[in-house]
Amino acid sequence: MPTPDGRHVVVVLAFAPVVGFDLQIPPQVFGTAERDGRPLYDVRVTGVEGRTVPTAAGFALQLEHGPEALAEADTVIVPGTRHESARRDGTLSDDVLEILSTAPPHARWMSICTGAFVLAAAGLLDGRRVTTHWAHADELRRLHPRVEVDESVLFVDDGDLATSAGLAAGLDLCLHVLRGDHGAAVANDVARHLVVAPWRDGGQAQFIDSPVPAAGDGSTAAARAWALDHLDEPLDVATLAARASMSVRTFTRRFRIEAGVSPHAWLVARRVARARTLLEDSDLPVDRIAVAAGLGTAASLRSHLAADVGLSPLAYRRRFRGADR
Repeated sequence: MPTPDGRHVVVVLAFAPVVGFDLQIPPQVFGTAERDGRPLYDVRVTGVEGRTVPTAAGFALQLEHGPEALAEADTVIVPGTRHESARRDGTLSDDVLEILSTAPPHARWMSICTGAFVLAAAGLLDGRRVTTHWAHADELRRLHPRVEVDESVLFVDDGDLATSAGLAAGLDLCLHVLRGDHGAAVANDVARHLVVAPWRDGGQAQFIDSPVPAAGDGSTAAARAWALDHLDEPLDVATLAARASMSVRTFTRRFRIEAGVSPHAWLVARRVARARTLLEDSDLPVDRIAVAAGLGTAASLRSHLAADVGLSPLAYRRRFRGADR
């Protein structure tokens, strides 16, 4: 239900005390998304208990919109919060529940970090697979045993419900949703503006023991960068290990430490991402895209894309090229 000028309405609900970092992510991502100079979203930040909202960092925010904005929402996003009843008891007041009920039935719900506690307290997560910051996953699981909590991933996209891990993972989720709404080109432009990586796989691990290699240690970064330029070639762990001047065993161990996934899983994810970009931005036939992305055959591409986004290549192309052309 876009606005009269065609924009999708995103309402960011600030529950006090809100995590200021999380609150800024949706306006930055969706508020800067445009095509041909035309904004694609109407982003409104609102509270549920007045327009002055304290943050968890010792300052307060003065918001332009009141909770009545929720009635026009196409997407509702709840950033991280230390909201007492939601975090302590897993409950919300009747007044807050009444406000949340004013969202349209078609609205997509999203949470960043501990915003999941609010959605769970509202009963929106029952029976659903979700994530939150790894440090708070056990508490969310304890308060809401009907919610399937997976703290091993950066975000979970379940169609009309999407949840992310803590802090920077909110960027990953919002860019992922933007890409789903309007394609890779728009999402990449926003990521470039924000000076962040345009894509991190939602299944990537939240917590990596040693994200920065110790001084003097080898790194797989150069091999990964090389692989991205050679996805159309036969690649295996032995080839990448040789590029990094490591044994296969050492390379595999170091790769998991740095990237959070196995080399094989990383390669497949990057190849699917390349195929998605080519489906969106080129006129190449599906079989040539499969080869260019290193997936070999159209059948292989269909299988991987169905597992990744639940669409065939042609259905994916129709959906995402339709937003641009």
